[in-house]
Amino acid sequence: MHKFWENPITESVAPEGARVPESLQIGCLRISPATVLAPMAGVTDTVFRRFIRNASFVRSAADVMATPEEASGDDVATTQLQGQPVATGEQVPPAVFANNEETSGCGLIMTEFTSADGLFRTREKKRKRYLHFYEDEHPISAQLFGSDPYTLSESAKIVEDAGFDLVDLNLGCPAKRVVKCNGGSGLLKDLPVIGRIFETVRAAVKIPFTVKIRLGWDDENIVCVPLARMAEECGLNSIAVHARTREQGYSGTARWEWIAAVKNAVKTPVIGNGDIRTPEDAVAMVAQTGCDGVMIGRTAASNPWIFRQIRQFADTGRYDQPTDADRYQMIRTYFQMLVEEQMHGTAGKMKQFVAWFTHGVAGGSALRKAVYSAQQGPEILASVDRFFEELFAGRMAAQIPAPPEYIESDLLPACGD
Repeated sequence: MHKFWENPITESVAPEGARVPESLQIGCLRISPATVLAPMAGVTDTVFRRFIRNASFVRSAADVMATPEEASGDDVATTQLQGQPVATGEQVPPAVFANNEETSGCGLIMTEFTSADGLFRTREKKRKRYLHFYEDEHPISAQLFGSDPYTLSESAKIVEDAGFDLVDLNLGCPAKRVVKCNGGSGLLKDLPVIGRIFETVRAAVKIPFTVKIRLGWDDENIVCVPLARMAEECGLNSIAVHARTREQGYSGTARWEWIAAVKNAVKTPVIGNGDIRTPEDAVAMVAQTGCDGVMIGRTAASNPWIFRQIRQFADTGRYDQPTDADRYQMIRTYFQMLVEEQMHGTAGKMKQFVAWFTHGVAGGSALRKAVYSAQQGPEILASVDRFFEELFAGRMAAQIPAPPEYIESDLLPACGD
């Protein structure tokens, strides 16, 4: 599986005066700011969604630019700002908890994609496991995949009845297990079926109905523009475009010019997706494509502060860079949320996310090796505590090379960007 950090990194330069839109109108809903956490299989459960929402709260622009003497609060913590240090005025890292004066940098969160067929045929008690969310997650969208118009429309009704604000159709997942059932990006080869799905689901629900697509099956079959026009004609409320083909998977470079082509073809709001690693990337995408909002997936898993940074960058032209202390607090916060939620497979999720959160931390591979060898949650947490205690005390040993049998978990083997 090709990992996205193996792709060549090109640093975007944000054009002067450009910014991610302050808001995005999707049907009757105003999404503010115009930033979306992408649906990711095996990742965007309720714990991760709330975790990202908490990490995305931003202090006011005045506080971000304040000197240590001007910062509020008795205990002044210091976070590394892009270009210079800035006082946070928080007793805990500001990326972890929000206060009443903060605003979220993430406008909309989305569930993992859910099989419409499975949802339709599952008993109501079990459905709650797939569609579980909390009130503080609004606005929230549920994403479905499938190929049968009737089943998708009935599942969309279930989503609406469950209290979701939007329902989304996945036409982008490149995973073989999904494509072989004609779901996800497999449907990109059959536009007439997609048209029937659009019409049937649109007639079934009153909440906003959206779609996430790829450019097409391969370079010889790029269909994003006619597909977007079809979505608009059928009354869909927004179109998210991952600027790669199914054949590309997550390799190569996202081709933002096709997002621009879709935006020029329709009046329906267009959300751009693909290769947003920094706030500068987000601004550059908006400037180059004219898209109405941005969607971020895999970067959020390795940098939970990305939405907060985008908002800070829009307000001040600068943004916080997380310190090792921030990363430690973030890991502990996520682990605590997993334990409190009593999530199935907690130990596995801990291992997955430690691998991502510690990229960029000196000696991080030694921690990933220790965590991978651990069996239970408490043992994993003890490894994390010990690593950061040594790191903060300046006793970090030389990085331990991983043995041949050690393979870091691939967090996102299926879908999401």
